Amino acid sequence: MLAAPYGLAIHDSQAASANDAPYGGKIVRLAQILGSLHYLRNLCGETGTQWRDQMDKILDSEKPNEQERTRLVQAFNQGYESFAENYTECTPSAHTAISRYMIEGETISKDLVSRYGN
Repeated sequence: MLAAPYGLAIHDSQAASANDAPYGGKIVRLAQILGSLHYLRNLCGETGTQWRDQMDKILDSEKPNEQERTRLVQAFNQGYESFAENYTECTPSAHTAISRYMIEGETISKDLVSRYGN
């Protein structure tokens, strides 16, 4: 098992599922965005786990199989780690990234709800 930066454990032997739900790619992208926001918002002064908690809510509501769960956790971690590797302090570009990810995440969320229900 590998420990995730935000506290979930994943199995390193799991592969992505070939039978994605029609919205699978969007949820994976949303997981990446949440990971990025978790890192960046805390870097820029927010204290808390709001973005990790949102990821947990997705996992709880989707109830994915182990392969899909692993894929979602890895996407969150990828978003988190991609910024952790490059940003050690809050900068204007970090604020720009936050704004863009907030907009993209909101767009994806609204699209998922309108197309596939609550």
